[in-house]
Amino acid sequence: MEERDDYKFLKLRDAISCLNQRVNLVGVVLELGLPKKSKGTDFFISLKIADESYSDPGISVNFFAESVEKLPVVASPGDIILLSHVVMKTHEREVYAFFNKKFSSFALYEGLSGGDFVPYQVSARFRTRELDKKFIADLRKWLTGFQLNTDPNDFQFLREIKEGQRLSLICKILHICEVAEKEWIIYVWDGTDAPSKKIQTKMTDEMDNPLPLQLEKEPLPRDVLCTFPSAGSVLMVVLGEGNKNLGLGFLKTGIWLNFLNIICEVHAGLWRGVLMPFTKLRYVPREFRYVLGCQRCYEERLSEKWGRMPWSCFPSPSTVTEVDHDRAPLVTLRDVLSYSEENFFDGRPSTSVLKRRMNKLLGLNEDDDSKGTEYTERDPPWVFCCLKSYYLNEGDVWGSRRYRIFDTKLVG
Repeated sequence: MEERDDYKFLKLRDAISCLNQRVNLVGVVLELGLPKKSKGTDFFISLKIADESYSDPGISVNFFAESVEKLPVVASPGDIILLSHVVMKTHEREVYAFFNKKFSSFALYEGLSGGDFVPYQVSARFRTRELDKKFIADLRKWLTGFQLNTDPNDFQFLREIKEGQRLSLICKILHICEVAEKEWIIYVWDGTDAPSKKIQTKMTDEMDNPLPLQLEKEPLPRDVLCTFPSAGSVLMVVLGEGNKNLGLGFLKTGIWLNFLNIICEVHAGLWRGVLMPFTKLRYVPREFRYVLGCQRCYEERLSEKWGRMPWSCFPSPSTVTEVDHDRAPLVTLRDVLSYSEENFFDGRPSTSVLKRRMNKLLGLNEDDDSKGTEYTERDPPWVFCCLKSYYLNEGDVWGSRRYRIFDTKLVG
């Protein structure tokens, strides 16, 4: 194989004609898969890179290494990678670059957000050069006007998700946390409301094991919840079984990402997303039309009187409850959790009337007479209620904070 000059970086458009040759490339990481174990003893990851000469569809770069730590850990799709001595190959008529761990090397730099030319990850054998700065500066400049060449119909909103299907979601990363060693959770949002799901359970089981309010083991701290948007579903995303023990700490909060081929499933009536071995993470420009549309719709939603109402309960929620403060503003539970000030059911109905009303509130069929001992399908309604907040300990105002329903009647 012919070895090219170390100081010559090829445009991607030119590199695709250099089959079986070692070349040097520089590009923006548009897409990355999750690291996985290869069929042998190595670990593998595939990135897709682009430059101004070949932005659609870009070129895949396949990496193999003895450990996950030696693979490129891209801090965010949209960052820049310099590659030395990768080999151009072809598979099923698709040209790609192969990173050979014996002689190839790489360096990763921040994309648009970068203010310097210092790589945040460098592989063995990579030598930085003064000329690298020009390549990086040129790509950052190109990125400022870059737009994805995609059809908005290729994506789904959270309001459109379905169980078990491969979905392409564009969402904002609100928070990332490691709940146990190498067990990560990502919280994502797009301003829309995920569909309500019916619950199948035995009511008698819920006496000892009530349905969870969240799928994670511990609720998020209040200071984190206060940073979340007031309305719109927040989807918890986890690693699937095939990706266990692989970290997600490289992702950044506040960025928008395209989760390609993510699977959504329901547990105890709550949605969660699962990153599978075939899931890809794609770069989304900050000024992408789809993202701007999501943000604009959310702002319009907050400006409307009933905008915080979940879309699945339009035109109005259930009439099973009635409140005494009908002029109070409509807020969400996330509004309540972040509200800094303090501000149940009453009456004495007959046992049969109370049972009928409670069944309606719990989403049970009015004719249900199983006494909660059989599996039944419940569809709890959205309702209005008034909440009062108070604390139990003056020394721990927020840690001991409690909420109580008040001035709300169960009318059915």
